[in-house]
Amino acid sequence: MPESRSCTTRERLIEAALALVWECSYQATSVDAICERAGVKKGSFYHFFSSKSDLAVAALEAQWENRRPEMEALFSPDIPPLERLERYFDRVLEGQTALAREKGRVLGCPLMSLGCEISTQDPAIGQKVHELLIRNRGWFEQAVSDAAVAGVIRVSNPVITAHALFSYYEGTLAQARIQNSLEPIRALKAGAMELLGAVPAPALPA
Repeated sequence: MPESRSCTTRERLIEAALALVWECSYQATSVDAICERAGVKKGSFYHFFSSKSDLAVAALEAQWENRRPEMEALFSPDIPPLERLERYFDRVLEGQTALAREKGRVLGCPLMSLGCEISTQDPAIGQKVHELLIRNRGWFEQAVSDAAVAGVIRVSNPVITAHALFSYYEGTLAQARIQNSLEPIRALKAGAMELLGAVPAPALPA
């Protein structure tokens, strides 16, 4: 039974850290605020984590692991490659819209927000953000490569194209956060298909 309580406490700290850092910023989020949000005492924090940085790294990894089943389903090889990307961009818009309604502003990508803020000051966080961005980019690489093999797009280097697409995606989320607007995300799917050269040709006049 104590093990179960400990696990719950650690998870609450991780959830609180993710929420506060994403909503505000890493620098503006104190250990006290994390403990208050999690409903735990400060001693419990230091029982599980040596520092706020240690918690942030653990929280980022936990978030990625929690999202992995959904990503595996969205990017299943059983789904046509361009449809994988379209479904993913639809899911991003859906999630960002729900968050904006709940939080009162557009939050964008937590990895990019945290990485841009703190990676030059905290190597451990910077390395974890870099690692997770590469993992996420892998889904794009596979989808774009499969689309090229299937002949639904024509690109000379699928990996470079996937990297460009991922940069476009992350840049769009950053713009959405900065502008506090969902409009860039609403245009994301169409822009991605344009970038891939996968936009259907306009219908000929009757």
